[in-house]
Parts: sequence; structure tokens; C-alpha cells
Amino acid sequence: MANITASQVKELREKTGAGMMDAKSALTEADGDMEAAVDLLRKKGLSKAEKKSSRTAAEGLIGIAMDGTKGAVVEINAETDFVARNEQFQQFVSKVSTIALDHGKDAETLGAADYEGGKNVKDTLTDLIAKIGENMSLRRSAVLSVEKGVVCGYMHNALGDNLGKIGVLVALESDGDAEALQALGKQVAMHVAAAFPKYLDRESVDASAIERERDVLLEQAKAEGKPEEIAQKMVEGRMRKFYEEICLLDQTFVIDNETKISKLVENAGAKLTGFARFQLGEGIEKEAEDFAAEVAKVANG
Repeated sequence: MANITASQVKELREKTGAGMMDAKSALTEADGDMEAAVDLLRKKGLSKAEKKSSRTAAEGLIGIAMDGTKGAVVEINAETDFVARNEQFQQFVSKVSTIALDHGKDAETLGAADYEGGKNVKDTLTDLIAKIGENMSLRRSAVLSVEKGVVCGYMHNALGDNLGKIGVLVALESDGDAEALQALGKQVAMHVAAAFPKYLDRESVDASAIERERDVLLEQAKAEGKPEEIAQKMVEGRMRKFYEEICLLDQTFVIDNETKISKLVENAGAKLTGFARFQLGEGIEKEAEDFAAEVAKVANG
């Protein structure tokens, strides 16, 4: 049997909002497996935050660049928010975003791409670390392109031109008017920033994620005392809600709160072929600072 630590219980409580004893019991039953413990709490109706995303804690900048039928987005992290406002750092992120249009399929490829003066992106970042005196990293990058149509971008919480905290790209295939497509693309990109879809459509969802969700929903229905046949029908209805939460084309447009994204794009004579949403520090955990303890430590030092 796994030895359940206080930090594991704390993490599970933060993920689910469950009580301390419920969290410890679920971890014990799951033999320390965090994801299995989350599912157990959901099945028992004890999870208050079923899909809580990881706490965003890393600093730095998201950068985007567009060039007609192609767009790129990058994330470059730093230790503090002060660096995000540093002009040298901002210029670096902007240039790397542009380089990513041709070399940004992943961070490794982008890091090896030529920057200037015979140095690649990775080496130039190393020089910048030495100048600014703070650790930084090129975390990730992505590129979208279409044969005909547009790739549009949107930056939320912008700190500069195409620099900020949440960067979104949307790819629209169409023979239609480019200006109208740009307007539509920006609206869809704004929706993506707000609604946080994980997948483009139902076909894109991982089979394991679907199976896991069905299992949880079935157990929930059975816990309500429903017969097997009724429970199965309830699962199908709740799965539609599941897809509406995570699939972009199934989501309701946040601007009018009634039109499905799939219908919105179809009405414009376009096809939404892909999207990318980068949120600064997404999925990176950073130890929370106890300022009171820090002040006491300094005072007693």
C-alpha cells in the first residue's frame, strides 16, 4: 500500500475541493494514484472542481506572428513578471515568434533555428539570460497554416504588439473574402481565449478521455439509484455536455451565447481546420510564497 503524504492530500484537495478525510481516503483507495483518486471523488459526488486546470504560475510572455495563410505562437518563460516588461526580452520574443513561422513546429526545432550573427535561438536566449540575470526557457511553439484562407490571431492581456499572457491562433479554410474571414477569425480566436476548448472536434478527443468520462458518468448515474438502461441513456445526454465543454466546434459562441461555433463558421462559407491556445505558465506548478513567513524569516535573520 502506498504511503500517502500530506502534500498529496493537499494537492488532491486543491484539484477537487474535497474535504481532507475524503481526499486521504480516495488516495488510499487509489493506492496513491492522483488521477484515479480524482475520478473516485467525482464518482462519489465529492469533487467540487471536476476539471480545474493547473495553477498558472510561471512568468514570461506568449508571442504570436501571422503572415496571411500561416501563423505561429510561442511561449518563453522567465522567473519574474519584471522580465516580461523588459524591452530586450520583448524584442526577443517578437523576433522568435516570427522565426517560428518557418521553424516553429516544436521548441527543439525552433531553438536550433538561426537567429542572427551566426547564433541560433537557443544560444541567443543563453546570452539574454546572462545580460538580464534571470533564468529563462523556450517552452513550446506551434504553427498553423492553410492552403487558402487565413490564420488569425488574438492576444489577451497584451503587454505589447502580439505579446501577452494568452495567445490564440485560428485557421480558417475558405475561398471567401479575406477581410471578412479575418473579422470572423478574430472573433473565433477571442472565443477560444475565453472558452478554453481542449479539442477541435469530437473526433480529436482521446479515446482514453472518452472512456474515462463515460465510466465516471455511469457511476454517478448508478449512485443516483437509476437502473442500468436509464443510467446508460443519462450517460449519453451528459456526454453531449462533455463535448460542448471541451470541443471547439460543439461550443456555443460566447459573443451571442446561442450559435454553435460549427454553425457560425459554416454560415460564413468557411471551414475551421485548427486552433492553438497558449496560456502563460499553463500546467506549470510554482510553489506558493508565504509572505508572512518570509517577512518573519528576514526579521529574525
